[in-house]
Amino acid sequence: SYKSAPSGQFALAHNGNLVNSNDLRDSLELAGGDPTPGRALRASSDTDLVASHVARANAGSTKQAILEVLPQLSGAYSFTMMDETSVFGARDPQGFRPLCIGKLGKDTWILASETCALDLLGADFIRDVEPGELVCIDHNGLVGERFEEARHASCVFEHVYFARPDSNLMGQNVYASRVRMGERLAEEAHAKADLVMPVPDSGIPAAQGFARRSGIAYGEGFVKNRYVGRTFIQPTQAMREQGIRMKLNPLREVIHGKRVVVVDDSIVRGNTTRQIVAMLKDVGAREVHMRISSPPIKWPCFYGIDMPDRDELIASHLDVDGIRSHIAADSLSFLSLQGMVEATELPQESFCTACFSSRYPVSIPAAELRNKQVLEPQGV
Repeated sequence: SYKSAPSGQFALAHNGNLVNSNDLRDSLELAGGDPTPGRALRASSDTDLVASHVARANAGSTKQAILEVLPQLSGAYSFTMMDETSVFGARDPQGFRPLCIGKLGKDTWILASETCALDLLGADFIRDVEPGELVCIDHNGLVGERFEEARHASCVFEHVYFARPDSNLMGQNVYASRVRMGERLAEEAHAKADLVMPVPDSGIPAAQGFARRSGIAYGEGFVKNRYVGRTFIQPTQAMREQGIRMKLNPLREVIHGKRVVVVDDSIVRGNTTRQIVAMLKDVGAREVHMRISSPPIKWPCFYGIDMPDRDELIASHLDVDGIRSHIAADSLSFLSLQGMVEATELPQESFCTACFSSRYPVSIPAAELRNKQVLEPQGV
């Protein structure tokens, strides 16, 4: 979002989701709406809301305006901003979404969501922006300032699925964590099978770990079309089904006549997994054993992962055997919450696990809960 303010022009980018957007919008409309001449407030954009509040702040500099606005925000946010002289980065006190600092050469600073972006640029990783910290980069270098005490609740689903495997989160390599999740899954839910295969790409590290720990041969059972994006975030079921058919093609010669363990990172609605099982049986799989390297997702995310409403989450209304029956697998097991967290080699209190446990670390307004069919109040 690009704005003009008394202190100058600035641009803002945002990763996350605010849970008090309605309050922010109401207060902005009372103050007169978007301060940029000729611009209407975009009602659906958290980014535009925050930028408008920064532009309206009664402050002498962009930095002071940001510090005035940040305490008003509730939810998940990692911001990067740039005005005419400085670059800023800010992270919510829980640290839901990643944000890191890199350096290229002697005087080029970089802010990025993930460390893999630094690798691509040939930059060195310096450190993470801390939860509750604002960093300012100008001609004098980098200065960090705490605007609120940290209450660590980083999204554990970043480690399971969302982050790139070549990134490091909180000092831990994502790929290595996913391999350990697969190893732990093999310990918790062994299967008698001839082949361990992943649902590519996000299931690959966990499948490798499962195969290594179980002693079952590892193989690639699907060829993936690299030009089709993530299917679980497509808006309609018809688009998701078409997406999975375009995305994955089973290798009959690898699968036919075998008992296969299929490792995936998660089950959201269950329809994609059911289609995968059917595709494998259509090409002659003798048995299909689904193994999932995270616990059942029972609760929607309000902090930036685009998950569906609760009534669309299959694990919110079916137990494990009910899900197994729905997807028509010969067996189904999920990694335990404890096993998933321990595989990251980070303390459990570091994480938000709300989509698995219903423990939301930032309170959700009642209207937001109703929007996603969460009818009972949840613990914080």
